Amino acid sequence: MDADVIIIGGGLAGLAASNELVRAGKRVAIVEQENAANLGGQAFWSLGGLFLVDTPMQRRLRVKDSFELAWQDWQGSAQWDRLHGPHPEDEWAAQWGRAYVEFAAGEKRSWLQEQGVRFTPLVGWAERGDGRAGGHGNSVPRFHVPWGTGTGVSEPFADKAREAAAAGSVTFYFRHRVDGLSYDGGTVTGVHGAVLAPDASPRGMSSNRDIVGDFELRAQTVVIASGGIGGNHEQVRRWWPDRLGTPPRRMVTGVPQHVDGRMLDIADQSGVRLVNRDRMWHYTEGIQNWNPIWPDHAIRILPGPSSMWFDALGRRLPSPGLPGYDTLGTLRFLRTTPDIQQYSHSWFILNQRIIEKEFALSGSEQNPDITNRDLKLLLKTRLRRGAAGPIEAFKERGADFIVADTLPHLVRGMNALTDQPLLDEGQISRQIEERDAEIRNPYSKDAQLTGIRNSRRFLGDRLFRTVRPHRILDPAAGPLIAVRLHVVTRKTLGGIQTNLSGQALDRDGDPIPGLYAAGEAAGFGGGGAHGYNALEGTFLGGCIFTGLTVGRSLAQAL
Repeated sequence: MDADVIIIGGGLAGLAASNELVRAGKRVAIVEQENAANLGGQAFWSLGGLFLVDTPMQRRLRVKDSFELAWQDWQGSAQWDRLHGPHPEDEWAAQWGRAYVEFAAGEKRSWLQEQGVRFTPLVGWAERGDGRAGGHGNSVPRFHVPWGTGTGVSEPFADKAREAAAAGSVTFYFRHRVDGLSYDGGTVTGVHGAVLAPDASPRGMSSNRDIVGDFELRAQTVVIASGGIGGNHEQVRRWWPDRLGTPPRRMVTGVPQHVDGRMLDIADQSGVRLVNRDRMWHYTEGIQNWNPIWPDHAIRILPGPSSMWFDALGRRLPSPGLPGYDTLGTLRFLRTTPDIQQYSHSWFILNQRIIEKEFALSGSEQNPDITNRDLKLLLKTRLRRGAAGPIEAFKERGADFIVADTLPHLVRGMNALTDQPLLDEGQISRQIEERDAEIRNPYSKDAQLTGIRNSRRFLGDRLFRTVRPHRILDPAAGPLIAVRLHVVTRKTLGGIQTNLSGQALDRDGDPIPGLYAAGEAAGFGGGGAHGYNALEGTFLGGCIFTGLTVGRSLAQAL
């Protein structure tokens, strides 16, 4: 035996499992196709938001939350509907969903703090929903931002694994690509694959796939924690569901290229049961990174509620197609409406006053105040006049930004970014003026303005995220800004079906001896703990929870 447990993947889920196993005295081999600079996986690049329920941070901002409300929101968002027949696809997914909400309302915060994760006072209101109390969305703010952003979550786990490697409890096999599972009878006993040529590329950059040898490792158990398909557009298109219409002709990419999903196909070919592969999570507010790290590198705008959203033909999106409300509902609208299906973009129109307070960018590198744990810079950046440095950099250098003093000039600039001029200045002007006319009173029939005023009743949004209602065309709030938005690929919501111990199941629904799965590869638990929709702040948390669960299960079983 080369180890007690082999973990495929050096991302957050694999590290969470490894650390629990080491704590129990087990020997772990972590097999990772990228180099050592990539330890920690996708989590390193993220904003790091974590879904937590009924915390001191929420209560400090006068938010009343509970497990019951969070579970109501989770069920309304998940909409599990594959619960019947032999071995239903959502059988274990729904159980994992409830277990995760219990974790988020229970030990999650204190356990994370024990691991070295620290939290800012910021609590965001992500995925505000589809407008139904029992439907998709968060009823209250639950998006807790850690100090260090994604690095503040991934690095404490990575540091523990490095310390364990120095002590001899963990062995890293970087640049080792798993090509198959090894079986003895019906039991998984190890992995085999190719040794890739050394590559010193910085974290996140594409690396070579030159094979210089082969390898085989044996252990009592194997854990698949290899991630999803977001970096592989071919796989995204292959599994794109009919309910979301047609995939865009052009998408941009929110994760490194090595997030390729190949291990999911290898597991499938080995008799492992994969479920809900048509469930996925892609954002509609992607912009091209002016300073890219990986191919087609995209950054997602985390918008406040005030920007006006228009389709490619210049028509305002209907509710709940509002900034920050219903990610997949908006994606579905853009991809199923017949006369705009052929276009791969939509538009935000806003002004300087809105961008200064309401725009945030996803990613550790786009939030230096939080990533560098600088409280003074955080307060200065978030409360002062003027947009944050990374926002201004995109406004000045980003290929998708247009800035103009007048609406006619703005629309001309927008039309210059597309193959043909699709936008009519008069049509856009009329819609903005109609919206602006609703500002005169503290009440409105406009769903977006109602949402803005609701947002400002939350202290956190009023201080940090939602500007006072005002006219978009007010010259004092200018200049005007337009942002061309792309679909940015991100998360896989389906995957390897697992029971509540994290054991991978075969096509008959029975546990496969010696095989477990965690993280995105397992659909964040059970092959689909989110169902059809995510409540945000749940991806890193899902990796942590599934990895922790697998680690605890194996610590007892081995």
